[in-house]
Amino acid sequence: MKFVRFVWSNLWRKRTRTLLTILSIFVAFVLYGLLGALDFAFSSGAQLADAKRLVTIHKVSLIQPLPYSYFERIRQTPGIADVTHANWFGGYYQEQRNQFPQFPVEPESYLRVYPEIVLTDEERETWLGNRTGALVGRAIADQYGFEVGDRIPIQATIWTKADGGRTWDFTVDGIFDTNDARGNTAYMLFHYEYFDE
Repeated sequence: MKFVRFVWSNLWRKRTRTLLTILSIFVAFVLYGLLGALDFAFSSGAQLADAKRLVTIHKVSLIQPLPYSYFERIRQTPGIADVTHANWFGGYYQEQRNQFPQFPVEPESYLRVYPEIVLTDEERETWLGNRTGALVGRAIADQYGFEVGDRIPIQATIWTKADGGRTWDFTVDGIFDTNDARGNTAYMLFHYEYFDE
């Protein structure tokens, strides 16, 4: 402790050297943090990946759909067992702060490709037969108090209906869980046919 005053006065004897040393230490920590974040970003997808499933998206944006002709080309690729598609919808429930993911999908193929979605047989059959029906994940249902049979209006932020309206009405045909420990249920699925018209 008797040399603290001596060290302190020597630190400021050459101010430029001291400031450059402090700056180099700061830059080292910033680089370490950035590289750690980059490593996490690149490796976190591997933890969620499934060796049996490949997801492809448009190179421009998640919102931009792939051409429909790709669907058949992908299906005909050797080694492909099944193909499905989903589109980003982008909407909110009641207020803009109540946003959660919604995806129009081809129901039968989507449920085949994602067998971890857990539904009762009754919910499955009801949804497959109801063009304006929706499946809501357990997390979303719990958050907003949705129950099977509820009518929920979703305000579109991107896609308008054929009549120019932005309110899409859905009936909750089922509330799904997942049997995959890595999966989540914070999204909604509905018929691509209803969306496409």
